[in-house]
Amino acid sequence: MLKRLCPIIVVVLCFLPNTVHAAKRSVNVLILPFEINAAEDLMYLQTDIPKALGRHLKPEGAVILDFPAQYTPPIKDFDVSEEDARRAGMHSGADFVVWGSMTWFGRHFSLDARLLEVFGGNPPSVFSSEGKGLENLPAKVQELAGDMVLVLFELVKIVEIHIQDNQRIEVDAIKKLIKTKAGDIYSAKNLSEDLKSVFSMGYFDDVRIESEEVPGGKLIFFKVKEKPTIRRITVKGAGPTYDEEEIKENLTIKTGSILNIHIIQNNIQRIEELYKEKNYHNVQVKYKTIEKANNQADLEFVIDKGNKVLIKHISFAGNQSFADKKLKKVIKTSEKGFLSFITQSGELSKEDLNQDAGALEAFYHNNGFIRAKVGEPQIEFKEDEINISIKIQEGPRYRVGKVDIAGDLIFSKEMLINEILLSGEEYYNRTVLRKDLLRLNDLYADEGYAYSDIAPRIDEDPEQLVVNITYKIKKGQQVYFEEIIISGNTKTRDKVIRRQLEVYEQDQFSGAKLKRSIRKLYRLDYFKDIKVDTVKGSADDKMVLKIDVEEKSTGQFSFGGGYSNTEKVFIMGSVSQRNLFGRGQILDLRGEIGSKTTKFTLSFTEPWLFDIPLTAGARIYNWA
Repeated sequence: MLKRLCPIIVVVLCFLPNTVHAAKRSVNVLILPFEINAAEDLMYLQTDIPKALGRHLKPEGAVILDFPAQYTPPIKDFDVSEEDARRAGMHSGADFVVWGSMTWFGRHFSLDARLLEVFGGNPPSVFSSEGKGLENLPAKVQELAGDMVLVLFELVKIVEIHIQDNQRIEVDAIKKLIKTKAGDIYSAKNLSEDLKSVFSMGYFDDVRIESEEVPGGKLIFFKVKEKPTIRRITVKGAGPTYDEEEIKENLTIKTGSILNIHIIQNNIQRIEELYKEKNYHNVQVKYKTIEKANNQADLEFVIDKGNKVLIKHISFAGNQSFADKKLKKVIKTSEKGFLSFITQSGELSKEDLNQDAGALEAFYHNNGFIRAKVGEPQIEFKEDEINISIKIQEGPRYRVGKVDIAGDLIFSKEMLINEILLSGEEYYNRTVLRKDLLRLNDLYADEGYAYSDIAPRIDEDPEQLVVNITYKIKKGQQVYFEEIIISGNTKTRDKVIRRQLEVYEQDQFSGAKLKRSIRKLYRLDYFKDIKVDTVKGSADDKMVLKIDVEEKSTGQFSFGGGYSNTEKVFIMGSVSQRNLFGRGQILDLRGEIGSKTTKFTLSFTEPWLFDIPLTAGARIYNWA
């Protein structure tokens, strides 16, 4: 019976310490290697003593942290100062740091240790123990750990949090990022996170946390050192590609802003991109700051753009039907030539290069290669040249087979087929196909079918390498203009615009008449821009036409003078208005005054007499 109970007793005992100490606050402890003053064969105790201390502190609720790898000097020499220990604790996020030494003399040893609160202002607590014989060392280490527990788990409350040394950044803006509040239990780990949050604002060169013991707990001080503000920004080495002001216009950092290294690096990248767009791909941009009074600094960007890097080779892969020379004529991008400094050949434009891929694909599709695909151009930058390679999958080449029209025919099939250009092509041509669709749409639109749907059905015969095309037509309903709305004309009267239109309300829709109407409005020369929009009306067969115009100045004034043998000195001038009072009338006044003669001419023209396209005019002049 006793043998059966033993495992149960062991399990209870194992879990009991964790249950007891769960009520204690978690404390992060960093234990540094100990200094060993003894014979060489005891050097292993440098790390064994810290490990033993950690094993005894863990059951009491301490979290033992790893030694920060990035923090090496001077810890590696075990000559640890209070500042060294504090800095190591900050790097690892520890609440407390332990370090110490063991000195061996004869058969006796002395074990000394220090326990430092990382963010506290108090001196470290000192612990020591002596013993005889190496066999008694584990007991003394455990005794030392017991003494440390009494200090580690003393609960302290935060009374207040203060921000110090800030000049421009508001206290509330800083406190907003600090999660630790007055009344919280003091936690070095939480304060370490708060320190990182404040520093991440990017406004400070340094952030420190100090504490002060007061009745009831601790005062916490965040001491900040603000970065300087930018007094002036200058750019050197910009020209002649750009001038200094053009560079500044593209910067996001401005005078008066905080000197932030991350923002500066982003602006360096922006400057480099500007020069790379002009093919200076080896450009290097550096910066320097010049400290000034009142925590200000001047920021200077120094540009070394280097030489232009031009395209040396353009190569194609997979093109079997067309030679490289032929394909190079299709694209806008070109290799550098002998006169590249004049012709700008060889300059890389990524926008042009992306369009070139589309142009190559269109070229193949217009020459019978229905399934042709062009890959994204690959750019290889070298120190003094650029190489571009483009992969092409041609696929089979298809000839034009049977061309037919089906669906709602309002004209004879023979007449419509005669309008189709693709039937005269040897190879399938996507551009010609699109022109045919536009032509058929225009024919139906001129008969009032504004919403006709014409789509090609393409049937490929991979064995004969022939493609048959059928134009499927759905004419829809005939559409009539329900209303014509004119807007944007602040000066020109509606009737002046409407009398140029060849389409009318309640009239049948006509695409050709609408196009001619817009051309006539442009010829008036009254408008900078004319926008046309058509929307469905109150029924499926009704349409609303919206014409929005942007007016421009229609008046002119000129003035001059001169000298001649007959008139000596004379002055002349003219004033004209091509859209008088917005009625479309023309008024022109010209005059010349000399020492012997005076001439005045006043003319008036009405282009639409009695509201019909009948022009009438009058002219008054005086020559004396």
